[in-house]
Amino acid sequence: MKLLGLTVAVSLTFLTACSMEEHLPRPLESEPTDAARFIGTPATPKPMAGVQPVFPYLAAAGSGSMHADGYNSDVHMAGPLGINTQVITRDHSKTMPGGMCATTTFNKQGNLIALCANMGGFSLNLFEPVTLEQLAYFQLPSRPSSFEALVKRDPTVVMTDTSGGAYYYLDNEDRIVLADSEQHLQRIGHRQLDDGSWEFYQDSVWDLSNEVPQDCMSSSNWFPGDGGCDPIVAVMPGPDGLIWWVTRQGIVGTLNTDTGKVVKRQFAGEEIQNGFSVDLDAMYIVTDHKMYAMRADTQGMPQVLWQEAYDRGSARKVGTINQGSGTTPTLIGDDYLTITDNADDKINLIVYKRKPSFEGEREICKVPLFSSGASVTDNSMIGWGRSIILENNYGYISAISQKDWSAVKGGITRIDIREDESGCDVVWTSPEKAPSNVPKLSADNGLAYFYTFEVQPDGVPTWYFMALDAHTGKTQFKIRTGAGLNFDNNWAPISLGEDGTAYIGTISGIMSLQDQPENP
Repeated sequence: MKLLGLTVAVSLTFLTACSMEEHLPRPLESEPTDAARFIGTPATPKPMAGVQPVFPYLAAAGSGSMHADGYNSDVHMAGPLGINTQVITRDHSKTMPGGMCATTTFNKQGNLIALCANMGGFSLNLFEPVTLEQLAYFQLPSRPSSFEALVKRDPTVVMTDTSGGAYYYLDNEDRIVLADSEQHLQRIGHRQLDDGSWEFYQDSVWDLSNEVPQDCMSSSNWFPGDGGCDPIVAVMPGPDGLIWWVTRQGIVGTLNTDTGKVVKRQFAGEEIQNGFSVDLDAMYIVTDHKMYAMRADTQGMPQVLWQEAYDRGSARKVGTINQGSGTTPTLIGDDYLTITDNADDKINLIVYKRKPSFEGEREICKVPLFSSGASVTDNSMIGWGRSIILENNYGYISAISQKDWSAVKGGITRIDIREDESGCDVVWTSPEKAPSNVPKLSADNGLAYFYTFEVQPDGVPTWYFMALDAHTGKTQFKIRTGAGLNFDNNWAPISLGEDGTAYIGTISGIMSLQDQPENP
């Protein structure tokens, strides 16, 4: 046991020491491939009507969270048109396992703020948007799941853990707000110094470790007892100015940043593994049993405005990380909310009226999705206007564990809410495969962006950035990014900058795709 402990300690020291990345990017290494570099044709913009949400405590819409905004709409304005698009990659793994940049937001100068992960822990990184040069770096604590995965030699432990800061948000003052793996809620700023360099700094920190169970496996706690281990999964600002936070085992809490007061409640026996949404009226939180709309009372206590149970199915499916809805709630316009359930044969897209008071039934529609026995999604949906776009993740496990690429069944669909609210209609379906990435829509050009693959004769997948015409569902173009493990997306999102550049996290780093129309 002492030898094993020494081995783990040395391994962790090595991983932490290697976590400082080189400033200048080192490209991701691709497996050999002669697959086509570009498939399809460049696009002509066809805008889609809709209104971006405005929220006082978040960065501008499209900039502030993994899913673009407080609605989790996954909608940005610009995006690549496929005109001589250049691909730049950054290997963020160096010599250790991992390196994935799982969440990307944009500060007011247009620089990337990326939370990147490896087996040594999470880090915040400030990247220059064109070159992907690292401008600043901030180390976050290692997650208990990383230690457990190392001890058990089971990387899947990490793949089913959404805690540690990935669901952070950028506030209206360009500060990162997250809950780290030591149950501290941190507000982290960044600034440019007189010499032109940048730095992150800790603006504020609140200790929530007494509010949640922390009997987790760690280097100082090899054999956890009965205390439980319940990490904070996600944070989001409320319409009341409070910071809301949720844990994996169903605790929902608020923090008053002026007084430091923390209030919480728990949905016993329910699990939360997704982010949550906000509008000016309420917070919208999905557990593995129910969909909740909540608001804090005058004491900060989260109160349920309404709740809807859904079909959680009989088991967790391949392509999800728990048994329940795999979707962060998406808000659409002023009136609607959508999630999927986990029904056994085919999952259903469900649309609810989200206002506390209304006439008629809250559920507007329930639409079965994809193929019988091969239907699941574990990503937030695109929501814009009256339209919802989502993909089938069935058959994908993780970049580390995936062996059978034929198990990924694929399918992408658009569903529209009827104007008279009598139901929803399937507008189009596509057979394309998008196994894991969080897709995005450019409202200005009408393209929905995904990340797909084609398996080569030697069995190695070649990866492509893919654009679908959101009006028709037809594939507009695919741009080859690289082949092999380093280019596997592994559940990270696509993010779109104001200039139309697309950014994609991979298991080993991050990449950008930018049109270069002046250089044919």
